[in-house]
Amino acid sequence: MEKTKLIWYWIITGLLSFCIFTGGLFQALQLKGVLEGFKPLGYPHYFISLIGIWKMLGVIAILIPGFKLLKEWAYAGIFFTMTGAVVSHIAADNVSVQIVAPIVLAIFTVLSWYLRPANRKIISVNQ
Repeated sequence: MEKTKLIWYWIITGLLSFCIFTGGLFQALQLKGVLEGFKPLGYPHYFISLIGIWKMLGVIAILIPGFKLLKEWAYAGIFFTMTGAVVSHIAADNVSVQIVAPIVLAIFTVLSWYLRPANRKIISVNQ
């Protein structure tokens, strides 16, 4: 069972990392299609770049060994960003296919966090 859990962890974490990092890179570079997707939300361009940079740093934090507390913060940040994206689209009355990806990525974030191996978890605060 533990081996199966580890395999699922890496599959889900790999997909999550690829999607979040790529999306973050596109946001940081302010690609035209990305800016169009954000247009209904009314976010300023500098904020889109900032979100993108933080997404890329969050993925790096999740993937590198050690830094267990940083991983917890990265998972939380990605989850808040993805659920915030869903709420932002709903609040902007822009409910379309745009909200599918953040919903799926929020679910993948929770699954990756839940399935992570013991050596990537904080067991106690004093650790």
